[in-house]
Amino acid sequence: MKTTVEIPDSVLHEARKIAAKQGTTLRVLIIEGLRRTIADRRRTNGFKLRNASVAGQGLQPGIDDADWNAIRELAYEGHGG
Repeated sequence: MKTTVEIPDSVLHEARKIAAKQGTTLRVLIIEGLRRTIADRRRTNGFKLRNASVAGQGLQPGIDDADWNAIRELAYEGHGG
C-alpha cells in the first residue's frame, strides 16, 4: 500500500545516509523500523494478571489488625507449619 508520511528533513537525511551505507533502500529501513516499533509495543503490553478476587466480607474478625506472624499461624493452623 502506498501512503504519504511527513518526516523531518534531518531524520530523512540520516536515514538516506544509512541506507546508502548499508546498500539498502529507504523503504526497507522504514519497514524495519515500523516492525521493530510494533514488536516493542506489543511486548510492553504483555502480561496482565487477571482479577481472581472472590466474593466475601473481607478479612475474618481479628485479622484486620494482625501482624504477619499471627496471619501465618492461622494459615498453617493444623497443617504442621
